[in-house]
Amino acid sequence: MDIEKIRNDFPMLKTKMQGHDLIYLDNGATTLKPKAVADAIYEYLTCYSGNAHRGDYDLSHTVDTAFENAREDVRRFINAKRVEEIVFTAGATDSLNMVAYGYGLTHLHEGDEIILNVAEHASNTLPWFDVAKKTGAKIVYAPLTDGCVTLEGIKSVTTDKTKIISVAIVSNVMGYVAPVKEIIKFAHEHDIIVVCDGAQSVPHHITDVIADDIDFLAFSGHKMCGPTGIGVLYGKYHLLDETSPTRYGGGSNARYKSNLEVDMKKPPYKFESGTPNIEGAIGLGAAIRYLEGIGMKDIMEREAKLRAYAIEKLKALDNITIYNENGTGAIAFNINNVFAQDGASLFNANGVAVRAGEHCAKLLDEYLGVRTTLRASFYFYNTEEEIDAFVEVCKKGDDFLDAFFG
Repeated sequence: MDIEKIRNDFPMLKTKMQGHDLIYLDNGATTLKPKAVADAIYEYLTCYSGNAHRGDYDLSHTVDTAFENAREDVRRFINAKRVEEIVFTAGATDSLNMVAYGYGLTHLHEGDEIILNVAEHASNTLPWFDVAKKTGAKIVYAPLTDGCVTLEGIKSVTTDKTKIISVAIVSNVMGYVAPVKEIIKFAHEHDIIVVCDGAQSVPHHITDVIADDIDFLAFSGHKMCGPTGIGVLYGKYHLLDETSPTRYGGGSNARYKSNLEVDMKKPPYKFESGTPNIEGAIGLGAAIRYLEGIGMKDIMEREAKLRAYAIEKLKALDNITIYNENGTGAIAFNINNVFAQDGASLFNANGVAVRAGEHCAKLLDEYLGVRTTLRASFYFYNTEEEIDAFVEVCKKGDDFLDAFFG
């Protein structure tokens, strides 16, 4: 992997923050965008900016083709069986809400059980909370082992009332990789549907929905070098067929009559009411092609190397607490005796962007025993030299005030 060439693809890496060269280590929140993505969006906006699936003229056909080509890019990237199984959404949050309200609300009944865990993102907890209240279903939490979701933990809380398991493939805080293939195999033996939050996994790992037998998968474009405001809901076709739309309007219906008779289109179009985020889909397609050009296997290996390097450096410091030494994703840590947000300000003053807070996983403090943490998350364009600079800032935390004012 030619890191120097890759870094030249990202104009943001040439910017400054607080007078320092930007060191961007908040890739779990959003990733930087390569020029190829910006170029694809600019071309749409300036050369063929018509609507999709609305016109009977050449320009509209050009838009339709680009929009549906992006859907095919997604299908290929996650190895879905059919392009009709790819629904464009506003992001992973929107996708998970569509599953909860479009499938959960119509399939769950009083006394049914939904398995979650305390490491899940708010987008994979709050919709299920509301659906449970509306249906009388019950939320059950699988225990974590060393901060990780395990098959044994899932099995320990599964009953004959379990109907849905909803789990992040990679935790946005703890960084573990859930054994989803094993969980899904077990779940299907008991007629349980599995919903996978892929926001932190799809950008970093090879995804194969057929091999893992995934029922539903949600992910966002902006965490994989694509634009904001675009995401994907993958669902097995028969499950999408059983799922109700959560929005209605133009484009999603075949016909309707004044007597309230409505004939909805088939998936994916029944879920895509209104003018879609055309530039978002085109940008996402460009991002996927960019990632494929590098190679997901190489991306996985590069990130594993960076994380291992960072963990080794951090473990050598006596003023740092690491909460997830093992894993493949983000590193959750704190500078001892320094409030997480103050720590983030210290990093910012040195040109390093990291995340601080609860990271939208507000149940996790029940496991960690600490409410807020710092989070460093890497992507393939980061370097060992950036990690060295990040570690040097960690060392300054011992004398926090002097680091700012000394």
